Amino acid sequence: MKIGEVSLLTNDVQRLANFYKELFEIENDSEDETHQFLISEGTTLTVYNDGSIKNNRNQNICLAFTVDDIEKEYKKILSMGAVIIEEPTKRPWGAINMSFYDPDNNMIFFRCFQKSDKFR
Repeated sequence: MKIGEVSLLTNDVQRLANFYKELFEIENDSEDETHQFLISEGTTLTVYNDGSIKNNRNQNICLAFTVDDIEKEYKKILSMGAVIIEEPTKRPWGAINMSFYDPDNNMIFFRCFQKSDKFR
């Protein structure tokens, strides 16, 4: 068994999908206002409006992504205007983690296992 899809439920599919398209530097050629597929590499990230009203206080879920260059990603996220929760910080086990909110206040973690002199 494998996870086939992670879906973010939202009231504004285009806004949230456009954020993730910019974040991941991808294009899906869709402006659908109800449902968009964004990543399809074994697991798909979708953004979906199921018609119910969302409170955007997502406190029970976070998404974590492994990135190659956390410094580059941090600069990009800053330029996108995302709210930073924690700047890149080296963990005792060697990973460098950072976290931020997407436009619907979903907590997103980026982690990098690459060594960086900047985060000792």
